[in-house]
Formats: sequence, structure tokens, C-alpha cells
Amino acid sequence: MKAPVRWQKPLLLRPRDTVHVVAPAGPFDRAGFEAGLALIAQRYSPLHGSELFESHRYLAGEDRLRRDGLSRALLDARARAVFCARGGYGAMRLLPELPLADMAPTALVGFSDITALHLALQARGRVSIHGPVLTQLGRQPADVHERLFRLLESPEPPPPLTGSATYVPGVAEGRLMGGNLSLLTRLLGTPFLPALDGAVLLLEDVGERPYRLDRMWTHLRLAGVFERVRGLVLGDFNECEEKNATYSSADVLRSLAEETGLPCAAGFPIGHGALNQPVPLGTAVRLDAAEARLTFLEGAVSE
Repeated sequence: MKAPVRWQKPLLLRPRDTVHVVAPAGPFDRAGFEAGLALIAQRYSPLHGSELFESHRYLAGEDRLRRDGLSRALLDARARAVFCARGGYGAMRLLPELPLADMAPTALVGFSDITALHLALQARGRVSIHGPVLTQLGRQPADVHERLFRLLESPEPPPPLTGSATYVPGVAEGRLMGGNLSLLTRLLGTPFLPALDGAVLLLEDVGERPYRLDRMWTHLRLAGVFERVRGLVLGDFNECEEKNATYSSADVLRSLAEETGLPCAAGFPIGHGALNQPVPLGTAVRLDAAEARLTFLEGAVSE
């Protein structure tokens, strides 16, 4: 029988702490990146290598460069956080050779394709931050910045988040796990997917038409995921509509959620929308789906 995971939190940050900036996935818009970098530079001391600005096809440089840059950041015991420049695609290509077992007590921050890294960390019992990448951070309002800094700098639980719809009423408690739906399905059957037993599962995505959402969701169902988790938190599903359809992506997701019978609330400001509120993955939460309320029972960092 597999031993239970012992969860570990990153150490909290203080002003002017060293942080790393990495690009483990796709190439990025320089102007958007600079805006996000300026925000974190007001508070911390960011470092990055020259390889950050490389580009290879649809990747931010060849695998070796991206892997080496990310590995250096993860192993640096002087640093307190690793901020990802962008999602896109490519992080999962690096998983087999990353030094995750020797990673410093560092907070990884990102979302979208960075879900591959979050899930691999969850499989090792490491808490991380599902939050804006730097190319998105500059477009986010001040309350998102404040919540992110609070998550990184305080061991106290962050304020609750409220969604916009109840799909299945009920209450569930467990560790918040998951992230991007597409990436979650791509790691099924690999050693980088956490067990998910007893989890409250976060899902969000962008640019996936309703039938593709159905296909990915059904993949999770056939793999037994919904038999293991306790509740579902649905973030933003942007640009997921079928042109001229008489149904919406929300209609499809509601029906899929109802089939599971699990407590489920939707419309949380998490993901690719105008608001991407950061949340601590791997920490205990309480979902009251009838109230569409997600309460965080612990913080993301330790002293």
C-alpha cells in the first residue's frame, strides 16, 4: 500500500527576497512580460537567465535550455519563489528530468500549461500557487496582486472566493488540487499525476469547444477520477462556445457535473478570464456549493 503523502509548504517571502523568473513552456510577448516583471520587481529581487528570451517553434527555447533554467531555479536555496513567464505548451516535456525530489522550499507561481508542474508537485506533496503568469499579471487588477503577495508572505489562510453558480449543492472538504482541464487529462496514466483521493478538484480551461470539454471530462470519468474526489470547483472556461449553437459551454458543464453527483460550484474567478485570483494548491479547503463559496482552511506558506 502506498504511503500517505506528507505535505510540505514553501517558506514565506519577505520584501526584497530573491525570486526566479522562468519560461518552461511557450514563448511570450515581451511587453506583457515586462509589465508583470515590473510589478514583482517593486517587491522582490527577480533573477533570470539569458535563455528566458529564446524561442524554438512553439516553445520558449529548446527543452535543454528550458529544463536547465527551471532546474536551477528550483534548486536555488537562496530564492523563495519561482514565477513563470507564460503558459502555452511545453512544461510537461520537462517533467522526467526535473529535480523535484531535491527542490528547495520554493513557491512555484503560474497556471494554464504550468498545471503540469503543479500536478507533479502535488504528486510529491508540495504546495504551490495557481496564479497569474507574468504576461497576465500586468493586466490584472490591484486586488489580484495583493492576494498573490499575501499568499506568498503570510501563513494565514487567504480570504474565501465566491463563484457565480451552483451546479450540484453540497459541502466538500479536502485538499485543493488540479488546475487546467486539458493538462490534467494529459497526465492521466503517468507518474506525475497525484492520487487525487479525497481532493476538491479545481478545473478551468480556454479555447475548448463544448464537445471537447465533454470528451476530456468523460476521459476523467472513465479513469475513475470522479470516484476519488469529493467536490468540484469550476473556474473560468473562456472562449469555449460553439458558434451558432443553441447550448453553451456552461450548459454542458452543468450536465456533466450533475452526472457525477459531487458538490460542484462554477464561475470562480480563476483561470484565463479578466480576473485570475491566485489560490494555494495542495492546501485544505471547504467548498459550500450551495453558496458557491470556497473557503481556505490554511495558508500556502510556512514560517
